Amino acid sequence: MSNAAPSSKLPRWMTSFGPQIIAGLIAGLVLGLVAKYTGSTAEEPNGLGRALSIIGSSYVSLLRTAVIPLIFFAVVASIANLSKVTNAARLAWQTLLWFGITALISVTIGMILGVAFQPGANTGQEAPAEYAGKTGDWLGFLTGLVPSNFLGLGASTSLDDGAATTSVSFNVLQILVVAIAVGVAALKVGKAAEPFLAFSASALAIIQKVLWWIIRVAPIGTVGLIGNAVATYGWDTIGALGKFTVAIYVGLALVLFALYPVLVRSHGLSVKQYFSGVWPAVQLGFVSRSSIGTLPLTQRVTERNLGVPSGYASFAVPLGATTKMDGCAAIYPAVSAVFVAQFFNIDLSITDYVLIAIVSVLGSAATAGTTGAVVMLTLTLSTLGLPLAGVGLLMAVDPIIDMGRTAVNVAGQALVPTIVAKREGILDLDMYNAPRNGNPFADESALAEDSIAEPATAQ
Repeated sequence: MSNAAPSSKLPRWMTSFGPQIIAGLIAGLVLGLVAKYTGSTAEEPNGLGRALSIIGSSYVSLLRTAVIPLIFFAVVASIANLSKVTNAARLAWQTLLWFGITALISVTIGMILGVAFQPGANTGQEAPAEYAGKTGDWLGFLTGLVPSNFLGLGASTSLDDGAATTSVSFNVLQILVVAIAVGVAALKVGKAAEPFLAFSASALAIIQKVLWWIIRVAPIGTVGLIGNAVATYGWDTIGALGKFTVAIYVGLALVLFALYPVLVRSHGLSVKQYFSGVWPAVQLGFVSRSSIGTLPLTQRVTERNLGVPSGYASFAVPLGATTKMDGCAAIYPAVSAVFVAQFFNIDLSITDYVLIAIVSVLGSAATAGTTGAVVMLTLTLSTLGLPLAGVGLLMAVDPIIDMGRTAVNVAGQALVPTIVAKREGILDLDMYNAPRNGNPFADESALAEDSIAEPATAQ
């Protein structure tokens, strides 16, 4: 009987997270095409289209539900752990510095591509109506730092045919502020806060287990997410904006497959190990189009696959999910600003290009906790004095390019903590170079026991 047991097991490629996501992508693509060519539209989805939409949106909702407790308890626990590390302030400074460095290089790539591709010239499109959506501003960033309540939650109610619908939202930056304040206060209180810190560590372990259950069904969520995207938008929405879309994806590819590998290699790390480690989160970011929704998995692969100490990763990755967006806040606004200027026949000066770079490096903070790329674009255009009407035109292809933008965002949010940890000598190189098992949450109970037995390994 013991000899027959191994033969009953499924092949490893069938049980690994990456291949399952790819299978979900293929299934979603096929089902999305079936839905599209059987008459499903965004306004009037058929049965299959509606099912794909429900599956995809429900999965993202599950992920986002776990974000608030994850960030709060992870940051509180990380502050307790960082208190044992002598260079905590240096880690924070290095993290912000490398956020800025990678954003500056990314936005430069975007501006060069905008000039080279000339995406806004000869589009054949009419000038759109004035944009009336949400815009970003610096004052909004400053006021947004002040929590509106303990959990940084907000609620809005809308009326539709006499029925009131209330939706609840959260601001990740405000949650970070609250968690940091609570964590620092707990350290200052001292011995009396030890039960609270122990509770926080226990709650974090429970949340991570629940997250593993949620992420384990990601292939099913992938089917719904990619299927709904194909059924709703297809690829024919690119239309006359094809050159713009290609320029964006070329820029994203250069950042992901050229810039990031150079940075990884320059720090003496294996490029192959970086990509194999971060790829599960990149895949989920691509299909979910949400850095916040992917945050739980991004943090896990940064710790588990890339070897970044948990105490530091639980600070750097949530911060990166709100302010580190090389796709949404660097490549996209750079190419888009050049597009809008060309579309309206406005010449950009050297000063304008410098302003684009400055806004991209600093401005992502002004969009933290909001809808990212579109708000970032309105902030860039308003800073340069360019017509906001161009935003409405680009919205036609936004869902198509948002997948690539989010994938790059997620890859960068894991990259910076990794290279900073390497520079500071706290990266677990054995874990970084270990063979991947395809499951970033494997052997959860054993690792939890290790973390309890060895609380000071991050030092």
